[in-house]
Amino acid sequence: MDWQWVMDGLIRGLQNMTMLEATAVFFGVASVYFSMKENILVYPTGIISTLIYVWICLEVKLYADMGINAYYFSMSIYGWYVWTHPKAGKDVLPVTWLKWPGWLSSIALWMVSYAVLYFVLSRFTDSDVPYWDSFTTSVAFVGMFMMAKKKVENWIAWIITDLVSVPLYFYKGLILTSFQFLFFTILAVLGLIAWIKSAKKYARESEKNSHHWTRVNG
Repeated sequence: MDWQWVMDGLIRGLQNMTMLEATAVFFGVASVYFSMKENILVYPTGIISTLIYVWICLEVKLYADMGINAYYFSMSIYGWYVWTHPKAGKDVLPVTWLKWPGWLSSIALWMVSYAVLYFVLSRFTDSDVPYWDSFTTSVAFVGMFMMAKKKVENWIAWIITDLVSVPLYFYKGLILTSFQFLFFTILAVLGLIAWIKSAKKYARESEKNSHHWTRVNG
């Protein structure tokens, strides 16, 4: 890799960076951090970032990413509600793993959303990156839905989305945003590790409580 080219691009990006992009990056990083910590602030910070990116993506013709940010906004409202309204008897919504029905529905959501997005972008817009824009957006569709449900696998979707977004946004001249997604990739890996530990802890506690209930009522 030509690191001088990368550094030159970062410097150009910082020079051309608008206050709007800087604000979106700041709140985007904050949102990922709060998500990793299972903190409810993931949603208000994410809402601010996504609303700004709707406008930014419109300006640079990343129409599918513009749509995904609008989707993020609506899913953030949904996730905010789900996280703050756990099932009866639960203090918080626990982190859990997807079961087979969840995997099948997630794969179906990705396939359908990718096909629809690519068709729309290639036929009805002037997007010059319909394949990649559709791919990152459709994977993020799945990731956001799983995050709202507090599923461990949401981090896998985000890792894939972030890795592909790094060169995509660099190509579009949004250098700082490109480096933001590189940082997001690191945070997503840390988030995956943290949520695996959280899911295991919840599973142990559930098993212990189940054994206790059996002894008391058995």
